[in-house]
Order: sequence, then C-alpha cells, then structure tokens
Amino acid sequence: MEKHPTPEKQQSRYRHRDIDWLRFNERVLQEAEDPDVPVFERLRFLAIFSSNLDEFFRVRVSKLRQLKQVDKHLRKRLSMRPNKTLKAILSEVHRQQEAFGRIYRESILPALEERDVYLVDHRELSPGDREWAGQFFWEEIAGDFHMKLSPSGGKPFLGDGDSYLVLRDPDSAQWLYFPATTAFPKRFVPLPGSGVYRFQILEDLLKLVLSGLSGLEADPDGIYSIKISRDAELYLDEDGVEQSLVEEIQRSLKKRSRGQPTRLLYDARMPDILVKSLRRDLGLGRLDLVPGGQYHNFSDFMNFPNPAGDSLEYRPMPPLRHPQFAPGSNLFEVLDREDVLIHFPYQDFGQIISWVEQAAADPRVRSIDISLYRIASESRLARALIEATRRGVAVSIFVEAKARFDEENNLEWGKAFEKHGARVIYSFPNLKVHSKVLLISRESNGSHRRYGYFGTGNFNEKTARIYADHALLTAREDLTSDLEAVFNFLKDTRREPVLKKLLVSPFNTRAKFTEMVRREIRNAADGLPAGITAKMNSLEDRGMIDLLYEASAAGVPVRLLVRGFCCLLPGVPGLSDQIFVTSVVDRFLEHGRIYRFENGGNPRLYMGSADWMTRNLDRRVEVLVPVHSTGVFEELNRVLEIQLADNVKARIQDADGKNPYRPPKPGEPLVRSQYAIYNMLGEL
Repeated sequence: MEKHPTPEKQQSRYRHRDIDWLRFNERVLQEAEDPDVPVFERLRFLAIFSSNLDEFFRVRVSKLRQLKQVDKHLRKRLSMRPNKTLKAILSEVHRQQEAFGRIYRESILPALEERDVYLVDHRELSPGDREWAGQFFWEEIAGDFHMKLSPSGGKPFLGDGDSYLVLRDPDSAQWLYFPATTAFPKRFVPLPGSGVYRFQILEDLLKLVLSGLSGLEADPDGIYSIKISRDAELYLDEDGVEQSLVEEIQRSLKKRSRGQPTRLLYDARMPDILVKSLRRDLGLGRLDLVPGGQYHNFSDFMNFPNPAGDSLEYRPMPPLRHPQFAPGSNLFEVLDREDVLIHFPYQDFGQIISWVEQAAADPRVRSIDISLYRIASESRLARALIEATRRGVAVSIFVEAKARFDEENNLEWGKAFEKHGARVIYSFPNLKVHSKVLLISRESNGSHRRYGYFGTGNFNEKTARIYADHALLTAREDLTSDLEAVFNFLKDTRREPVLKKLLVSPFNTRAKFTEMVRREIRNAADGLPAGITAKMNSLEDRGMIDLLYEASAAGVPVRLLVRGFCCLLPGVPGLSDQIFVTSVVDRFLEHGRIYRFENGGNPRLYMGSADWMTRNLDRRVEVLVPVHSTGVFEELNRVLEIQLADNVKARIQDADGKNPYRPPKPGEPLVRSQYAIYNMLGEL
C-alpha cells in the first residue's frame, strides 16, 4: 500500500490555486464583455482585471520564480513544480490577454463611439491636432520627461509597474527607454474640439512627439510600449508551508537580489528580432516575456473621465440608513435591547464611524479596543479614535504592519495614534492579525458593559463602498467576554484566550469547523436533517476540502459560494457528487464569510473574517461569531439564500473550470443577488 500519495494523485483531488485564481480573473473579464453592463463599467472591469493580474505576477508568479532558485531537495519537500506551473500560467494568461484585447478593440471602443466618446491614436490626428499635441507636451510634460539609457555593459533599471516607450537607436543599436505613465498629470489627454469627446492616451501623444525629435526621427509605429513587474516579498504562508521549511527556503535565497523582473509585458506587434534584443538588454528569460497590447497599466482606466454622464455607468445605489441608526439615536441604548446586523455597501459604513465618534464623546465610555488590517489613507474613523484618546478614553489599537501593499500607510497611522497617546500593538512574528473586531467598554448602571463589533470586512471607508460585507453589533455578555479575551491575547500573547462561543484562529477554528462537519455526516447517517452551506472568498485548505469530500460521500448536501479561487473539485462522480459551487461577480466585490450547518434541524450560523484557507485557520488571528438573535439570524440567512438563488451574475464552478453562467430554471424568476439584497434592505 502506498503510504504517501504522489503529487500527481494529490492533484487529481485538488485544483492548483494559481490556475484557479486565473479562472476567477476570467470571471472579471466576463463582466467587461457583457453588453448588458454599462460601457464605462465594462472599461473599469478591464482595469480591475489588469490590476488583479499585476498583483498576481508580483506575488504569485514571483513566488514561483524564486522557488526555481531553491535547492532541489527543498522543492521536493514543497511538492511544487514551479517550471510546470509557470508554463501553465503563462499559457492561460496569454489566452486571456488575447480575449482582453479583443473585448477592448471590438466591443468597448465601438460602444464608446456610439456615445460620442473617442480614443484617438496618432494616425487619426489632424494637422491641427498634431500641433496642439506638441504644444501640450512642451508645456505640460517635457520638464519631467527623461530618457533612460542602457548603461555600458549593464542593464537599465526600470521601475516596478511602470510603463515605458522603447525604440532602438539605428546608429548605436542601443535601446532607448522613455517613461510613459509616471509623474505626468494626465493619462488620458482631452483633445480640443466640439460635438464629440476625444481623448488621446498619453503613450500615443508621446510616440508622436518622439518621432519628431531631432536625432531620433522614428516612425511612431516603430516605438513600442513595455512594462516590467518585479518580485515582491516571498509569501509562503499562503501555501500551507511549515515555518521551519519557510526559514530554510529564505536562507537558501538570502544571496539573491530583491526585486528581480517577474514579467516583461510587451507590445505583441514588436518584431521577434527586437524582442530577443530587448530580452538580452534587460537580462530576462523566455518565460519572463508576455505579449500584450499597445497600452499597459490598464488599471488607469478606473479613472477614465466620463463626459457623458450617468447613462454610461451603473444606476446609483446610494447607501441606505440602517433603521436602528436613526438621527440622534444612541446606539448603546439600542444594543442594550437587541443585536444589530449591518450590510455594506448597501447600508452606510459612515454609521459605524458615527458610533465610534459617539463613543469618543461619551463620558461613560472607558475604553476602545480595535484591530485594523487595512486603514484608509484618509480616515474619519482613525480621526475618531485619536479624538477618543484626546478625551481620555483608553484606546488600544492593533495595527497589522504586514498587510501586503498597505504596510507603509498602516505604519504611518500607527505613528499618529501613538503620538496622540493611544496604545498601539504591531504585528507578531509569523502571525498576522486579520480579524475585524471592535470592543467598547462603557459604564452602565454602576458597572461596565461591553459592546462588540464582529465584521467580515476591514474598517476602511474606501473599500466599504465597493466590498460586500456584513457586521454584527452586540452587547451579549457571552460574546463580548470572549472578544475581551481575544484583545487580551493581542495585548499579551502569553494570555491565550479561553473561549466559550467565538471561533478564533489559530486556537479553535479548525477544530470547531471539523466537529460541525462531522456532526453533519453523523446526522445524514442517522436520517436527520443535514447540510453545509458556506460563503467565502477562497477555498484552499486540503483538510477542509477532504472533510467536504467525506461529507459528500455520506450524502450531505454541500452548497458553496466561493468568489475567488476554489481548490475543491465539485460534482465529480464518486468524489464530490453532492457539492455544488457558484461564484458571484457583479458591481460590488463579494467579501463576506458566512457558514451554515443544518445541525439536525436546528441550524447554526457563523460569520466573520476567516476563509477556509490554511493561513486563516492556522496562522492568522481570525474571529467568527455565532449568530444567536432570531431576527439577526433570519436576516443574515435571507441574505445568504438570495445569493444562493442568483441566476444572473452567478457562475458555476464545475470540474471543467469553464465559468458558465448559472441559467434560471424553467419558471424561475431572475435573481441578481446584489440588487435583490439592496431592495430587501430598503424595505426594512
């Protein structure tokens, strides 16, 4: 008998997370292709696709590149094949990039032109336009426009994520590099004229100007756009790698220079002989090259100016006022009577900030504890915490200093909190704090009463407008006493929390979820009501996946909503017959985590910050809260059921990975869940 399954046999039970992440990004691309989506929103979905892919290369592809440099015996212990995976990724990315270009050229540009919005390249400019473009360059750009040359015998350093125009000097055969999108006031340059709206992408204007500069005299069509992505820090905590092995790998890589190029995205029109020459000049390998379009940094299209008004965008969905947050009401008194559930962005996150501001001004508030994972650069919430400190409230703030790409901003806010007297606790080694929790202690009738906030999303005003999340506010003693124990641990890691109700990683979350899944398996065997319903961002942990396979084999219906990558293979005969998975991609980013277990006819419902990923179960501080209150339970369960019923924006995640839309059944009404939830909450 084989004691340890081979990597090939293991892979037959699980999808590769990076390959399946690309399937998620393809769902974003589907939104850009959908003619029923307003054209400016389709353009923004292209921008989101591009931004997602940039981060994917900086982190995930970077990891694979770095692992190629690791000693072979370490790679074997990881059960990873970076070369094979990298080739599969690049093949899929190439297919998606071709679809991206086709959607942009053949669908979105014509749709914009139907509304008198034109993106004009240099070939379409009149002599008057050309004269105006030249004048614009010399007045607005020339002072910050500097050429980068290849140093003699060396490679030029091109900034991570920056776009450059390149041309080859015919006399010296040297490559010339010109920055194309950084440090300039406008990526989309409005051209003069009336009757229609005309814009020129900055690269086209620069090509036109460069072609006429003395000493270059190049054909604009012989000037090409490129973009470099560079390695980010090696993040192995996302892959379930033991800490001891992580340290060995990091020692193996310690002599390797940081920030090596991960991807060269280049204009696919560039002749092969020039591509090879450019690759040599930059010191890149063949697998580092990714053909693309004439324009890069498509994420800038998030800010493409809309001159034609709301008709090109989604109809407004202004955030609703929660019925319990009436003007002038005291939320502490409300929570003394009942729990409150709030849903973002459908309901206004500003109401939570108002509550913190109310706490800051309340003389009976004694302390505020909060964990902050990603803080908005301009944050009214942060200012409210500073004001509470100024008024004498004991404020303790856990600031996650390792929140990827937000490290600098979080640290700056941490310094500001400390300056005003707050107690600030920063990250622990090898343990991120990802929970979204708040605890306020207030005097009430001669004693202290605690008020807790348990969220699925960050305390971030910006993302709360576009991420679909939920939060429970409660004064229940059994929940807030557990939450106090969590904050005591954050203040002193020697004080491991003793928990009665909450699921808190890395302490009891895995064990409790395992216990609840096994109970469903027993209930199915005993003929009792059984079922597992879970909504999350990503599903990766093989222990949880194996439990779901076991539940499926026992006849337990398993219904999953997974927005991002899903390493489980659903609907496979003999493995996962009872498992059905959908993913909703629409105008808001689905970010909530909700877990329901039928429990023999007495359903249990949890919500919080943890996905079923190894890092969330074992190596991060996460908090999930049981939903007890009947009214709150019914409301959250109704939200979950609406999302399960989506047959407009839901895609089926099947074993083939084709992303088909879930069709409505005969006679079934159309359900677009985000709009249905907004309408439901508007009726409360």
